[in-house]
Amino acid sequence: MLDALVPETVFAFLLLFARIGAALMLLPGFGELYVAPRIRLLLALAITLVLMPVLSGGLPGLPGDPASLLLLLGGEIAVGVFLGVLAQIILSALHTAGMIVAFQSGFANALAFDPNTNQQGSLAGLFLGTTALLLLFVAGGHHLMLRAVADSYGLFVPGDPLPVGDFSMAVTDVVARSFALALQIAAPFIVVGLLFYLGLGLLARLMPQVQVFFIAMPLQILLGLFLLALTVSALMMWFMTRFRDLFGAFLATG
Repeated sequence: MLDALVPETVFAFLLLFARIGAALMLLPGFGELYVAPRIRLLLALAITLVLMPVLSGGLPGLPGDPASLLLLLGGEIAVGVFLGVLAQIILSALHTAGMIVAFQSGFANALAFDPNTNQQGSLAGLFLGTTALLLLFVAGGHHLMLRAVADSYGLFVPGDPLPVGDFSMAVTDVVARSFALALQIAAPFIVVGLLFYLGLGLLARLMPQVQVFFIAMPLQILLGLFLLALTVSALMMWFMTRFRDLFGAFLATG
């Protein structure tokens, strides 16, 4: 019945589009809220059309009933969402690190609208997140993400049962790595902030008449901005390395 309604070519295109479209809906830079949905849709269709001659040979045949077809499409969408969620989790390390930096630098209350998350965020987190997205596209990180989506067909073969247990373990591992990465990025600010507050405490004890609060705030902000300017290149390189390691695991040659 379905053979008469859905040609084999249309089925192959639809099956590829399910995974690729779901991934592009969440991948950094492609699935951001400020990107027009029509642009995302056209991009997903174009990428599917380009990859179809390469990947169509490993696709299963058209199922004989609608229930099996929906189950197959649902599995492909789940794999695409899984890849996009991993990217968003590792990217959220920058927002966590930015909030830590903001607390240590004295401008935690200075919030701004973050177009990447569509909510209020710290200035440091907004700066780090925007810089990371820029570097991802400048350094070819978008090619890495697209290659990972294409090579994922060798790891998660369409039609095979979904490794739900492996998915949950991978998400848990990436969440833990994301928090560790946030602490690593914010480590210079945590160390300097600890030393700064220790010095202020000693100053307050040795000279109680000094208004420590009025001295501390300008110095804390100035020191935080100086440290951010001094370390931002190293922080971004460290993040790019961790991001490359994450998606490199999905590459056929990685």
